[in-house]
Amino acid sequence: MKFKLDRSQFQAYNYAESKKHSVYYKYLPWQERLRIAFYLNSIAYNYPLNNPPQMDKSAFTIKKR
Repeated sequence: MKFKLDRSQFQAYNYAESKKHSVYYKYLPWQERLRIAFYLNSIAYNYPLNNPPQMDKSAFTIKKR
């Protein structure tokens, strides 16, 4: 599924309006909510949706006691 972010449709909500808006996402299947979250992360961090960056595992070490 291809999503498109329409940046001209931003609207500031107050608490009551945002609660109504969030009900839509509450009843989506968890897979669809996860797909939307992946898409929004790709937009926020500027990486291709089908090619997310890999975690740098060299920053972590395991030490035995």
